[in-house]
Amino acid sequence: RQLQAGPARSEALAQWPEMLRDRMAGAAGLEEAIVVSARRPPPAITAAVARLAARLEHQSLPDALRAFATDVDDPTADLLTAALITAAMNEVRDLGRLLAALVDATRAQVHMRASIEAGRAHVRSATRVVLGVTTLFTVALLLFSGTYLAPYATVEGQLWLALVGAAVAASLLLLTRLDRIDLPTARLVSTGPQAGS
Repeated sequence: RQLQAGPARSEALAQWPEMLRDRMAGAAGLEEAIVVSARRPPPAITAAVARLAARLEHQSLPDALRAFATDVDDPTADLLTAALITAAMNEVRDLGRLLAALVDATRAQVHMRASIEAGRAHVRSATRVVLGVTTLFTVALLLFSGTYLAPYATVEGQLWLALVGAAVAASLLLLTRLDRIDLPTARLVSTGPQAGS
């Protein structure tokens, strides 16, 4: 998986446990808090939260949460749902404190991913600058320095040009690979026909 989640979805995943925590005061439990949160969830995950609330009518909370993680397909959602599943299965007493910790953890992940995205933007800018300067230099040589390029018309010169071209292409490929960040695959994956319900 690539780091493709937009800032809106990341921020929504940080807001949702905050909403659950706030609704726990007037709810009978986590399931009811989730159903209440589905009335006005963060916009970027509205559909996923609505499906989660609908699944709770005919699935257990852990199964519904696993399906939610599959729907969202995001590392932050994996962290969030893993903690909620653990809380549901172990009947955590102080759920409010757990949700507060989840808010902190998800916000930390959102901040980390924003920093990563800023770093990627710098790499993309550097790649464009390198490519632009290399292209301009090559065109300038072809237009104004025919004498300078004359030795490259020989077989030996062509070999050196091929070597330099390969080095430049490899450098650009490495810069492009620096811009790609692979994320771990989702671990909380729904199984069986109920996953899509």
